[in-house]
Amino acid sequence: MEKPEAVHSSPQAALTTIAATSSDLVKQEMPAKPANDFPVVALGGSAGALEGFESFFQHLPIGTGMAFVVVPHLDPSQKSMMTEIIQRYTPLPVVQITDGMQVEPEQVYLVPANKETSIERNTFRLHEPERPNGQRMPIDYFFQSLAVNRREQAIGIIFSGMGADGSLGVKMIMENFGMVMVQEPTTARFDSMPRNAIKTEFVDHVVPVEEMAEKLMAYTHLPSIKGKTAVDTHKSSQMLQKVFSLIRNKTGHDFSLYKRNTIYRRIERRMNTHHLHKFSEYINFLEKNPQEVELLFKELLIGVTKFFRDPEAFQVLKERYLPALLKEKKDGETVRVWVAGCSTGEEAYSIAILIQECLAQMENAPQVKVQVFASDIDQAAVDFARAACYQENITADVSPDRLSRYFTRVEGHYCVKKELREMIVFAVHNLNRDAPFTKLDLLTCRNLLIYLSSDLQKKLFPVFHYALNPNGLLFLGSSETLSGYPDLFTPIDTKWKISRRNETSYPLSRMVDFPFTFTSIETVKPFPEPNQLPDKKDMNLGPLIQRVLLQQFAPPSLIINAKGDIFYIQGRTGRYLEPAQGQATLNVFEMAREGLKFELNNLINKANTLKEPFSVEQVRVQTDSGEQYIKLSVTPLQEPAPLKGFLLVVFEDLPTPKFRHRKHKALDLASPPDSRVAELEKELLFTKQRLQSTIEEMNSSLEELKSTNEELQSANEELQSTNEESMTNKEEMQSLNEELMTINLQYQTKTEELTNSNNDMKNLLDSTEIATIFLDNNLNIKNFTPQATHIFNLIRADVGRSISDIASSLKYPSIVEDVKEVMEKLRPKEVHLQTKDEQQWYSMRILPYRTVDNFINGAVVTFTNITAFKNLEASVAATSLYAANIIDIIQQPLVVLDGQLRVECASNAFAQTFQLIPEQLKGQWLFHLGNGQWDIPALKERMNQVLLEGKEMKNEVLEHEFPVLGYRRMVLNTRRVEQTENKPFKILMALEVFER
Repeated sequence: MEKPEAVHSSPQAALTTIAATSSDLVKQEMPAKPANDFPVVALGGSAGALEGFESFFQHLPIGTGMAFVVVPHLDPSQKSMMTEIIQRYTPLPVVQITDGMQVEPEQVYLVPANKETSIERNTFRLHEPERPNGQRMPIDYFFQSLAVNRREQAIGIIFSGMGADGSLGVKMIMENFGMVMVQEPTTARFDSMPRNAIKTEFVDHVVPVEEMAEKLMAYTHLPSIKGKTAVDTHKSSQMLQKVFSLIRNKTGHDFSLYKRNTIYRRIERRMNTHHLHKFSEYINFLEKNPQEVELLFKELLIGVTKFFRDPEAFQVLKERYLPALLKEKKDGETVRVWVAGCSTGEEAYSIAILIQECLAQMENAPQVKVQVFASDIDQAAVDFARAACYQENITADVSPDRLSRYFTRVEGHYCVKKELREMIVFAVHNLNRDAPFTKLDLLTCRNLLIYLSSDLQKKLFPVFHYALNPNGLLFLGSSETLSGYPDLFTPIDTKWKISRRNETSYPLSRMVDFPFTFTSIETVKPFPEPNQLPDKKDMNLGPLIQRVLLQQFAPPSLIINAKGDIFYIQGRTGRYLEPAQGQATLNVFEMAREGLKFELNNLINKANTLKEPFSVEQVRVQTDSGEQYIKLSVTPLQEPAPLKGFLLVVFEDLPTPKFRHRKHKALDLASPPDSRVAELEKELLFTKQRLQSTIEEMNSSLEELKSTNEELQSANEELQSTNEESMTNKEEMQSLNEELMTINLQYQTKTEELTNSNNDMKNLLDSTEIATIFLDNNLNIKNFTPQATHIFNLIRADVGRSISDIASSLKYPSIVEDVKEVMEKLRPKEVHLQTKDEQQWYSMRILPYRTVDNFINGAVVTFTNITAFKNLEASVAATSLYAANIIDIIQQPLVVLDGQLRVECASNAFAQTFQLIPEQLKGQWLFHLGNGQWDIPALKERMNQVLLEGKEMKNEVLEHEFPVLGYRRMVLNTRRVEQTENKPFKILMALEVFER
């Protein structure tokens, strides 16, 4: 008995496990190189893809060193022959995947139809599907798993197919530095999957299947930046600032604070796309091709997102933390949420859905308003999010219940319902440049910080703290951390990175350098040069020699400010300075040795006051080895500009003076006390001078304070005046605000009226089942009703295109000419048209489009289905022909009269018997036949009875002498035939004619 395959219970849980176990690998700047370093190529396709698979393997060379995984859409209930079919077109072994199978190069693997397939650490894993077959997205599922686990070795290819499966997977592959190819849509039997993948803009090559193998081999043989030498990397880093400058000038966004390795990898991808091998070549390419700058910008902004990414994290947020946050709100208050880096909006709508569900589940839920701010720096992504219309592959992430409650299916897309859409405001916003949204209850910034440098991350967390209300929640990605801010946030869920804002008041002075770009651009730090001996003739020896001479011959010196704080020390100053007791300080007055303080204080004060150099000799300093005489010099510095206002203090040793006469020996023995007295006298004199200087400075300061006080009084009066003006402005602003609120209320009323009118118009057009197309003056489509799609191949994206570009099912090529004719002559036109399959008939009416002001602004084309009318018309014609043929073959004279006794038809026998011309009979009055020969009084009397009284003649005998025919004896029988209410009756009159 065969051993059953081990199957994981939940594919969603499996993907979550993959993301959790591989998150470090995904988010690190330089991931570890996998043990099996070979590319894995995933081929995804649906309807019509088999031909593409066959052609791909036919053109694939031998010895590629890659593994190939075919991910088709197959019916689980039917046995697949795809393994045998693909084996015919490739010499590589083709096998169907089983759980636990190892991935090896030079193999072709086929994903089974009844399982979800992922790849984990070079091993295939099979999982039970959670969704029914029609809602599964096997290509997206495998592509995401491949991107996370194989990183730059992941290659995804999209072939022919219906729907949008694979669109999310190609984004994940691109985010993880892999490569994406798509079959040229014009060569695909079904182009929906290729076109939807191309719409993501995350595609490297769009080529026919025959050229894919060549592109694949060229990509795998390109050199990697990781293999470059240190010198090459150094040169690249020097040119990286040029790339930042080009992007900043083109888009206004600064990427200098993004992680260097992420930038390099994105640039490497663009270089590989254009087959460029040197960074300098790519710089030149960027300068010559501004469009490439836009493409690189989009490459750096890859926003891979989806609804409820990390479902367990959203479930934890919904069950544990959102209810408590909402309970604190009172009726009438607003729940404010900021989704930073929202990309195309899926996360913003996911958060809004969670809040709506929490409010619906709460007992006595507060009547609050929910306001979600969603921001991103990518204008295109924000526009997409505002449109609120997503491809059908979101069914893999959004449950059927949520789809029915919050989305409306429109032409193969899911559009967010109005109630949910109005909760969210989307805006273009740069996180590190623009002011943040404030007073927030919840701030989500998921999978954005991992791309930013650690310095920028540390600057952003205080901004987040400032933006949140007390006890507000911060929701980060699973691979992001708070970077050491325990005083600002308290983690409440470490696994899913949910934190609560602390009550700590963070000083705004710590955010004085916000915004963090343009004015504080971080320069590119080059990698250190390799140790190489430069050529002597290229060396600049001057600075080196000056440095050596300065170290060898310059006296010890200090750079200080007027307060004595030391900023720079040159040479050995330990003989003149020593650390003071107490708290450590670098102040020259505190550190001066005995004998030096007085002179040092005196010279510094003079030099700082008079801005002149001063010096004194024979200053005796008490050192550890005895007394030392020095020359002390203090010079105020005026240049260079950075040193202006500082003082240069120089210590020069002098030889000890020798005594000339021995007679002074006794005096010398008594010199220490005398010298102490002299020193005290000097210090007293200096103190007096300082006191006098201080008094003068005080007087000067007093005058300045008086002047300042007067200025402050004047400024106070100005401020009072300004305050009064501000109060007036405040009142004006309040009045203006009230006016704006009134106008806003009027606009809201008008909006509601317009919405109701639009709803009425939509229901009116839908109920009439009349296909209608609205055209402008250039024949471009402005709008159309759903019924028009049955006649023209229209989708919502065709709005704005010319009607002449749209194919139709009608056998009528002159619609454009008819519309132009109506717009020129301003007269309506109606034409009956038939479809090409001759199954339907339409009545086309073209009218000028008139505005309320009676201006012609295009045309309205309506198509009314008249198939039933045409069929009835044909049926009536056939019936009439049938009746006419019956009458013609009757041998007795027979005539059919209308309600006015006019002939509608007559048998050939009637015309022959009475020698009348058949073609002249129809429409004649009975009594005028044969130039009045039938003006018979008895016949008139009997026919009036039939006409007026409804009597029928049965075998009535009538004799009459005809002027031409002579005597005839006629036996008459009549029958009155009633028709519908709107149509008159008819009279059938049969005759038997005898000559005698």
